[in-house]
Amino acid sequence: TSPRKTLSVRERRGSFPAMRGILWQTDRAITFTTKPCPLCDDAKEVLEPYKRRFILQEVDITLPENSAWYDKYKYDIPVFHLNGKFLMKHRVDIQKFEDQLMKLEFILKT
Repeated sequence: TSPRKTLSVRERRGSFPAMRGILWQTDRAITFTTKPCPLCDDAKEVLEPYKRRFILQEVDITLPENSAWYDKYKYDIPVFHLNGKFLMKHRVDIQKFEDQLMKLEFILKT
């Protein structure tokens, strides 16, 4: 597996046509985070059993180039997007995550 890397929005430009933020494997998830972020660490632990099914990328909202995300999410981290769309914030809703991931996997198979 490849190491997880925190990317700026500038580095990821073009990954999603609409929103830029966490990515999943055939499916991409973006987590908007800061350092340190105990809730973000907890969320990543909850998602660990699913890591073979998606690529998780982190966007540090405190970096200057991510100031728009900071303004939007500074009180809500962690925030998760799946394939460019808002999915959840504060904590992982595992049922919602599983449902959305299964929908995307189904679409990719058809």
